[in-house]
Amino acid sequence: MAQEITHPLVKHHLSILRNKDTSNQQFRHSLRQLTGFVAVEATNELELEQYSVETPVQTTTGSRIAQRVGLVPILRAGIGMVEPVLELLPIAEVWHIGLYRDEETASPVSYYNKLIDGRAVDMAFVLDPMLATGGSACLACQALTDWGVKEIKMLSIIAAPEGIEHLGKEFPQVSVYTCAIDEMLNENKFIVPGLGDAGDRIFNTF
Repeated sequence: MAQEITHPLVKHHLSILRNKDTSNQQFRHSLRQLTGFVAVEATNELELEQYSVETPVQTTTGSRIAQRVGLVPILRAGIGMVEPVLELLPIAEVWHIGLYRDEETASPVSYYNKLIDGRAVDMAFVLDPMLATGGSACLACQALTDWGVKEIKMLSIIAAPEGIEHLGKEFPQVSVYTCAIDEMLNENKFIVPGLGDAGDRIFNTF
C-alpha cells in the first residue's frame, strides 16, 4: 500500500526540491519540511497508553506512545530525514543500515548493519528520500524482518511505480508513505522527473 500526501505545502516544497537551481541549503530545508509531513502520516496509527498528568489546575488523563519506534535511515541520503522525524518523535531510537546502488548493475549492495541482536523495536520507519527500484528498500526490510521487527513502514519523498511494485511484492505488509509517485524509472534507473541524486544534493557532494 502506498499513500501519496497531497497537501498544498507538500507540493510547494516538492517543487523546490525538483528545481535544479535550488541551493543545498534550500534543498535541505524543504527536505526537512516534507519529511515532517510524511512522518505525521506514518505515525498516525502509533499505539498509545494512558497515564495520570498533573496540570496547574487538576489531575487529568494523558496519553503517551506505547511502542518502541526505530528510525532506520538507509545511508547516506536517509540521514537527511532523521532529524525532522526526531523532532516529532524524540523518543525514537535510530538504527543504521548502509546500502548503496552499484552503478553498473543498479543492484543494491549492503556494506553496514548496526542492528543489535535481541533489541528489535516494535515498529521501524525506513527512511530514504528516493524509492526507485525498491532494491535497497527490500534489503532493509529483510534485515529488519530478520531482526524481529513486526511492523515496518517506508518513508520516502519521491517514489517510482516500479519501486512501489517491487516492495509490495516482496513485503506486502509494508506501507509506503511518500510525497509524490512519479512517472517511471529511466534507462539508468533514475526516477523521472525526480530530483537528481538526493544524497549529493543534501551533502553538496556533486
